[in-house]
Amino acid sequence: MNHQTIITELADGIFTITINRPDKLNALNKFVMEEIDLAITKLYHDPEIHACILTGAGPKAFVAGADISEFLQTDPQGGSLLAKKGQELFARIENAPKPIVAAVNGFALGGGCELAMACHFRIASENARFGQPEVNLGIIPGYGGTQRLTQLVGKGKAMELMMTAQIIDAAEAKSLGLVNHVTSAESLLEHTRQILSVIISKSPLAIGKVIAAVNAYFTPSNGGYEKEAELFGDCFGTSDMKEGVSAFLEKRKPDFRKN
Repeated sequence: MNHQTIITELADGIFTITINRPDKLNALNKFVMEEIDLAITKLYHDPEIHACILTGAGPKAFVAGADISEFLQTDPQGGSLLAKKGQELFARIENAPKPIVAAVNGFALGGGCELAMACHFRIASENARFGQPEVNLGIIPGYGGTQRLTQLVGKGKAMELMMTAQIIDAAEAKSLGLVNHVTSAESLLEHTRQILSVIISKSPLAIGKVIAAVNAYFTPSNGGYEKEAELFGDCFGTSDMKEGVSAFLEKRKPDFRKN
């Protein structure tokens, strides 16, 4: 299958999906999301695939966020729909019956951090950086970040990270439980493959049931994801969002007016 924005490879039962927009720091746009969706569908249905690595092309970024240039043409309803589509894809990753591990090789910011958190666990290179800096744009995480970051690092730290827009390094991410291991950039993929080779030597049915059982512990009953999508959409009707996105694109500091 030919893809425009991702590269896929299957070797020894491990399916590697590489987001391949290094000139854009692998930023997510609708085409990337569609092609990731196709690759995840293949993972679900191909009996030759036993596990998956999700990573980014180039030395700088896993995924440095969403394609911000798309935001200025989006209204509140469109913003909510955008969030819901992203949430649906990331839920398919989270609930896949085969292990999907993020090999985070650089910046994992905004939607990139959300994508990594949707994977079953994360391994980072020493140069990896994580953050949910959406408030700098006058918006909030919309692809499940408010929910998954809270699950992984706890309420207080998640609040701090999202409200300050702080970007943390791989060592701090490991200390918080956001990533499982930190390796050199050179050994990142090999280290990830080694862990997955151990996992796929076990009963695939049992592995699938481990994923389902652990996810059941975090199954939201309070409508958190729906609320996130609603509030994400609300941001697209504010002058703060227009100012934040414009400032980002114009490479200047935003002047928020609080409405």
